[in-house]
Amino acid sequence: MLPIQEIAEKLSLSPHQYETVGVYGAKLKLDLLDDPALAPRGKFILVTATTPTTHGEGKTVVSIGLAQGLERLGHTSIVTLREPSLGPVFGVKGGAAGGGQSEVEPSEKINLHFHGDFHAITTAHNLLAAMIDAHLFHGNHLDIDPAQIPWPRALDMNDRALRHIAISLDSKRDGAGRQSSFVITAASEIMAILALAASRADLRRRLNAIVVGVSRSGRPVTAGDVGATGAMMALLSDAILPNLVQTTEGTPALIHTGPFANIAHGTCSVLSHRMAVRLADFVVNEAGFAADLGAEKYFDIVLRVSGIRPAAAVLVTSVQSMRAQGEGSLEAGYANLTHHIRTLRGFGVPVVVAINRFPADHQDELNGIAAECRRHGVGCAFVEAYAEGGAGAIDLAEELISAIETGPAPRVQFAYELDDSPEEKIRKIATKVYGASRIALSDVAGAHLARFAEWGFAGLPVCIAKTQYSLTDDPKRMGAPSCWTLNINDVLLSAGAGFLVAVAGNMMLMPGLPHDPRALAIDVDEQGKIVGVA
Repeated sequence: MLPIQEIAEKLSLSPHQYETVGVYGAKLKLDLLDDPALAPRGKFILVTATTPTTHGEGKTVVSIGLAQGLERLGHTSIVTLREPSLGPVFGVKGGAAGGGQSEVEPSEKINLHFHGDFHAITTAHNLLAAMIDAHLFHGNHLDIDPAQIPWPRALDMNDRALRHIAISLDSKRDGAGRQSSFVITAASEIMAILALAASRADLRRRLNAIVVGVSRSGRPVTAGDVGATGAMMALLSDAILPNLVQTTEGTPALIHTGPFANIAHGTCSVLSHRMAVRLADFVVNEAGFAADLGAEKYFDIVLRVSGIRPAAAVLVTSVQSMRAQGEGSLEAGYANLTHHIRTLRGFGVPVVVAINRFPADHQDELNGIAAECRRHGVGCAFVEAYAEGGAGAIDLAEELISAIETGPAPRVQFAYELDDSPEEKIRKIATKVYGASRIALSDVAGAHLARFAEWGFAGLPVCIAKTQYSLTDDPKRMGAPSCWTLNINDVLLSAGAGFLVAVAGNMMLMPGLPHDPRALAIDVDEQGKIVGVA
């Protein structure tokens, strides 16, 4: 690894524009965005995928490899990634720092307590929860209805035992023995707020607007009403600063915030994006899970905040993804590939398919996927970034540049308009992006939507919380089904983040550990080196 000062020099950063964190990390200062010499110039590349298996298709590896490949071609490039959550690290999927020759370093630190950002977010979230309960205990002058407090606790861990809890069991004051819950930190509204905030002032505005409860008279009660905003700002003072690190080849990487794409909006911070397009020729941004989740939410939520329009989209797929979606048949899985290509084209951007090669893949299988891409008029390239680093992604980099040169001014489209009703927004996502024929709102979801509209929030974007393992709300339904109904069981308000969360199917906001979690393989050797995190 190179000292972080050398990585900063690659981006022409002055020492006053960042603060070092150890030898290999730095925090970029926000006044960088006010420098008139740093006008936006970089082409923003959105990396997404076909519907993944439980272990993923290597989207992060491909994103890192593509940034390395672009640098090998003589371009300044940055990869922008989310910070890993400890839930997957110790659960099924493992770390989110890439791997092999396309990894961000120092990977163990990035996968674990990376610069303390997640801990700051978790603490700010739980401080607000504690202040709500303290308010109830000390007289409840805001007259909050204890039965209508949606604000949970947060923990950055998979722990199904915390999905439903009872709190204040020993109290005799207002709110004694009330029901509550935990969400994983990646699902915290504060995570989404930090990821979408454009400045410290915007962060304050968003934190102030968090709706934490309902008064007995039916009006929303906010974090600002409770008086928690200033203290949360203090806890998040360093966490708002994007983190600069490097890849295995010394390519700059910005890693910041970590909202999941299945239960939140699924990409790293707007501040990272805005800095990156000022510092590099190409910005390779990984969006979580498949195009129905991370990519849709980038276009319909994040783009509306950042204003950064992708120059192209890279769709990562693999033989294992196609076989899984075809329930054993590679060719049957092509329907899923076709669906995601059509989805991305619907957003108006050029599309390139990255076929990520795994060691057990047969060349005829890879050629079959490539032929399917060509049949739909889409450029593609085989990628071996895990084994070869940037050299294994040069073909993809060249294919990408060619696609951008062919369509240099894409006309980006949204799936819905903000003045559509919330139900219409959900319906348009379900039909245009997921391939559903209709939606069904539960009575609870309908009642919550009516209340939020009455409060003035009908114009917000919609973030659908849905399984990542299927285009539908049933994780076991593979391929690209038609004639099905998207079931919306609840709708939650994230007023600070600035979107409504529509919960589809049996989606959980607090995952659980599997029978044999990755935690069983993680340890520290006699030299103090962390092992087993991958």
